[in-house]
Order: sequence, then structure tokens, then C-alpha cells
Amino acid sequence: MCGIICYVGQKDAKPILIEGLKRLEYRGYDSAGLAVQDGNEISCYRELGKIASLEGLVNGQPMEGTSGIAHTRWATHGEPSVQNAHPQRDQAENVFVIHNGIIENYHLLKKRLEKEGVAFQSETDTEVLAHLISSHFDGDLADAVRKTMGQVEGTFGLGVIHRHAPDQVVVARRGSPLIIGVSDDGHFVASDVSAMVRYTNKVVHLQENELATVTADDFFISTAQAQRIERSTETVEWSAEDVELNGFPHYMLKEIYEQPHTIKNALRGRLEPGEGVPKLGGIMPVWEDLKNCRHMVLVACGTSFYAASVAKYIFEKLTEIDTEVGLASEFRYRKLNFPPNTFMVAISQSGETADTLAAMKEAKRKGARLLGVVNVVGSSISRETDGGIYNHAGPEIGVASTKNFVSQLTTLTLLALLLGRHQNLSLTEGVRAIRALEALPEQVREVLGQASHIEAIAEKYYHCTNWLFLGRKYNYPIALEGALKLKEVSYIHAEGYAAGEMKHGPIALINPEMPTVAVIPKDEMHEKMLSNIHEIKSRKGPVIAIATQGDEKVRDLADDVIEIPHVLDFLTPMLAVIPCQLLAYYCAKFLERDIDKPRNLAKSVTVE
Repeated sequence: MCGIICYVGQKDAKPILIEGLKRLEYRGYDSAGLAVQDGNEISCYRELGKIASLEGLVNGQPMEGTSGIAHTRWATHGEPSVQNAHPQRDQAENVFVIHNGIIENYHLLKKRLEKEGVAFQSETDTEVLAHLISSHFDGDLADAVRKTMGQVEGTFGLGVIHRHAPDQVVVARRGSPLIIGVSDDGHFVASDVSAMVRYTNKVVHLQENELATVTADDFFISTAQAQRIERSTETVEWSAEDVELNGFPHYMLKEIYEQPHTIKNALRGRLEPGEGVPKLGGIMPVWEDLKNCRHMVLVACGTSFYAASVAKYIFEKLTEIDTEVGLASEFRYRKLNFPPNTFMVAISQSGETADTLAAMKEAKRKGARLLGVVNVVGSSISRETDGGIYNHAGPEIGVASTKNFVSQLTTLTLLALLLGRHQNLSLTEGVRAIRALEALPEQVREVLGQASHIEAIAEKYYHCTNWLFLGRKYNYPIALEGALKLKEVSYIHAEGYAAGEMKHGPIALINPEMPTVAVIPKDEMHEKMLSNIHEIKSRKGPVIAIATQGDEKVRDLADDVIEIPHVLDFLTPMLAVIPCQLLAYYCAKFLERDIDKPRNLAKSVTVE
């Protein structure tokens, strides 16, 4: 949610900031603004709506300067408006602040400031920060920000400039990610690498309760107690080309088509086919305890939660580990009672999901060891864990997650296979699983080859306002994920159900205008799924079946069939999810939705 991009250097700041904001559009926002500093002068413009509107506003405006801050806002305190957009400022218009996060005690701070004569111009919690920083400023902007950090409760990623502290930006973080980018032409700070990867791949991650003074030539990191910190740069494995559309009309479609490569990246260097045992170096620090683990908790939110839900079945098949799945946003409110040597696996694309981080802290407090499955190197979750596995999926720009879901499933399957081979899983079973994993990229390409067929099915049904998705066992979570994708990008109401629950309510909804997507591979659940389809057809409900190639029973029964190659039963979700993604995409296309930036949604949910 929200996005930050700052620049201090030798180049004109305005086009760099606008370009950075465009790279952050996928995060979800309702307004945007920027402030550029030229010596003591600061020019600030804000606009409601899309970045293009802000760009049109500032084009032709005299905004000279080689330093500045910019922001995309997703409303929390105060409705979307120009007045509530960032940057926010103090009364004298000396301090300009951009802010991701929520200041929880802003009401108390605002009342105190109003008693002192401060007149507020917005409804935001961010404006409190501007007034506090102004009150503490005595020539040292970093010190003013540090003192303000000591007064506020909640989460923040801050970017601050001051009229009387030219050519520097002070940034600070608590619970909301910030990354410093290092280049020959100056320094950047952003909430997401994608905002600056066009200019540099050398980054430094700001950590909890740290702040940094950033200038054209250098940057200085310190703690909230003013202790200086030295930290070396890391190299980002993404390139500027990775965040381009490369001929695709939308990032979502591009990322769906990247999935064969995504699976290869998750497997690369991690397979030992002859031994049937994966290699996962990131978990070696806890390996001695992990291989004796008998209780594991997988926690996540959204699409990552559905990946965890599939993984539960996979762990139960391949290992002797008692595995449970927890929705991170609810997890810490439970009464937790972990058996000895419990491991929690936190799953998050961004590695910054606030609810998942909070669940981790609660689990650690109750004695669990922590592992992470994340896509972003250096993210908060990766730093909080005892060990973990990176997905190496590359940047995912579309708000609706696609390739990262498949990458997470691949990675979690490797973890389950490794643990299973150190328990009761035989060499033959291990080798068979690895061979099946190696075959997946080409099988995904086969499914993608049916895109025009899936598009035709979407055109047939996109006018329907209610859909049902059904699956059993490994593919029950795929029904949930398929419904979520359709809701996210097309705004069509959809429900995902375990097919065995259909007679416990949803069957009342079946009618000729309500399509059902049935995930029915040839596995142990096949006959039961056929029975479910018969029940739907007897009530004149149209059925779109995702079925194994050559399944004539399904072809004779369903209205439309999308075929997937035969694969080991626990790997079918990685193939079955592809048609669900494409159905959602094409329905959204026919309905002319904003596919990469669905309304009200954000890519990275860094506040509760």
C-alpha cells in the first residue's frame, strides 16, 4: 500500500520521481504528489487520481532541483482528496513529509498540537509528523526526525525534506519497508526496488527503527538512539527489463506466461535427481532441529495462504509432520499451544506483509522456530526468520498474484520433499517427485498453449455475475484461489468451495446463469468430483471442467473442458491454477477492467 520514491543527486529530480511513481502504481493508490527542492525553494504539487494526472499538472511547471520526494497514497485517515494527498507540510511550509503506514496515537498528538496553536489543513495522520518535525528542527533534520520517532506509535516509512536543510533527504522506517539505492548519479530511497531498478541495482535495506540522511554523494544510517551503522550494499537480481511489459498488454498476462521460467528459477541448483533429495542452503542454520520437526505451522495471507493450504496436503503426503495452516490476520488472536520443536513457515511475496510479521512475532514469543518463504531478498520476514528459502520469482507487478503462487508451491514442495526423504519417503518416491518437478515447466507451457480456447470460454461466460469453483483435496485450495482471482480482477462475485460441501448450501444457487469451474484431475477424488458435476448438470448449471488430458467421462459431461497434462497428484495444483488465472484475466479484459491495478487493492499490505 502506498509508495515512496526519493532522489538526491546530479540529475533533474522531477522526471526521476515521476518515473518512480509510475513504477509504484501497481501497489494501489488514490492520489499522488511530489516535492522538489532547489536550494532553499521547494515546489510541491499533489493530484487526485492517476499518476498521469499529476504528470499533466507538473509538466511545464518550473520545478528545478536535483532532490525531492514523491508518494502514491492509499487512503486510511481522510478520504481521497488533494488536501489529504502527500507530501504533507507544516504551517510555515518548511517541512514536507511523505509517509507509508499508520500513526496510531495521532489523535492525542493532534489535540496537543492544536492546543499549541497549530492549524491542521488535512485529515491525515501524516500531517502530525510534519508539525512535530518542524517543532524539533534546530538545523539538524535527522535529529528532528529522530525526536519525532520517539513520540509516535505505529508504523511508518518516512521521507522528509526541509527548506533550510537543502540537498538532503532524511528517511526513517518502523514496520514499513525502505530501501536505499546507490548509483554514480546520486542516491535513491524507495519502498520498492522496482521504483529505482532502472537507475541502479545496488541497494541497502533500512532496518527497524533506523533512519538515514541521504545526499548526492553519500548516505548515513543511524539508530533511533543516534548510533551510526555501517552496512554494505546488496545486488538486486532483477533488471529494468524485468519490470517492462515486453509486448504484453498487461503485467498480469506477462506474469502468467512467465510461470515456466518461474518454476525453473525455483528449482535451479536445488535438485539432486539421483538421490531424490533437494538442496536448500537457506535452511541449513536450523537443519538439525528441522529434520526432527513433527509439528509445522504455515502462515500467510491472501493468495499466499492458498499456496500454504495446498502445501499442507503436500506435507501430509510426503512427510510425517503434523501440519496446520494459519491465516496470518487471525493467527495471533488464538490461544497458541505449540508442541516442542514446532516450526512456523511464514509465506509472503513481498516479505513485508504486516499480519504475517505480527503472527511470526507471536509464534516466536510462544517458542516456535521461524522459517520464511519470500520473494524479496533482504525483506523484513527474511531478516526475522531463523532460516528460509527465496522464491527467485523476479518482480511481480500485477496486483493479482500469479507467478508467485506457483513459485511458492514449487518451493514448499521442495521443502516437504527434503524433509520427507529424511523421514520415511523412499529413494524411488524421491526420484519420481524430482523428475515430475523437472517436467513441470514444459507442462505449464502446454496449458498456456490453450490460452485462445480459455479466452473463448471466458467470452461465453463473462456476463454471468456469480461463479462457483469446486475442488477436492489438493485442488480445494485451487478452487479458493480461482474464485479469488476472478473477484480481484473482474469484480465478478465468485465462491470457492470444497466440492463435498456443495450439498451443504451452495447447490441452492445453481442455475443456468451460474457457471461452475470444477477442478477434476484423474486422481483418487475423480469419481466423487464426477458425482458433483452430475448434481450440477441435473440442475441445468453450466460446467467448465479443468481435467486431465483424454478424460472422456468429463468431456461427455461438462459444457467446456480445459485439459491439463497428467502429473503426480500433489503437483496438479500447479497446472490447474493456470486456467483459473487465464479465465480471470480474460473475463476482466472483456469487462474492460483495470487489470493490473484493481480497485481498492494494493500489492503489498504493510498495514493491518
